[in-house]
Amino acid sequence: MIIKRYIAGPIEANNYLVADENSKEAVLIDCSETVEKILDDVKNSGLNVKYILLTHGHFDHVMGVNDMKQKLNAKVLINEKDKSQVEMTKTILSTFGIHVEKNPVYDEFIDGNTELKIGEIPIKILETPGHTEGGLCYQIADKLFSGDTLFKNYVGRTDLPGGSFSKLENSIKNVLYKLDDATEVFPGHNDMTTIGYEKKHNEIVQ
Repeated sequence: MIIKRYIAGPIEANNYLVADENSKEAVLIDCSETVEKILDDVKNSGLNVKYILLTHGHFDHVMGVNDMKQKLNAKVLINEKDKSQVEMTKTILSTFGIHVEKNPVYDEFIDGNTELKIGEIPIKILETPGHTEGGLCYQIADKLFSGDTLFKNYVGRTDLPGGSFSKLENSIKNVLYKLDDATEVFPGHNDMTTIGYEKKHNEIVQ
């Protein structure tokens, strides 16, 4: 499996290109802006990006959706509970002095019952509300892409619309912490970690 990280957007979010080496099928997890390096890597590696998987609907993770969707010919998937977050993108960006023609366009809604895969590798969708109501994490083999739910040493903020600390705590302790300690965690911002490390050191266990 191939995993490449690209730091993009106004708040330096992590976007991940994840590919099955055998089938060349791939997904892009979060899409903060148009990143030419992603497009070049996809072309040079002969990858077919099937989906743009959104961990949640905050603007800094979805700003590049419309352009990248077209250039990659990929479907954009998100939890329906974060529909309202996506639909606030244009308004929120205007407060930063950034103008966009329209909000990000998604193709399908997904949840924990949705079955996805790249090649023969299944993508397990974990519903992890708290940072937003429709927050999702994606487990691909022994890798977890945690969006803004779980970070190294800390957790996602819950003071924005749709946020709930009690739900976030439940998502982390009763969903993510049930995974194997060796599971590598690729968060929406900053550096990777492991489930085992976070069980010992994350602020939520204090």
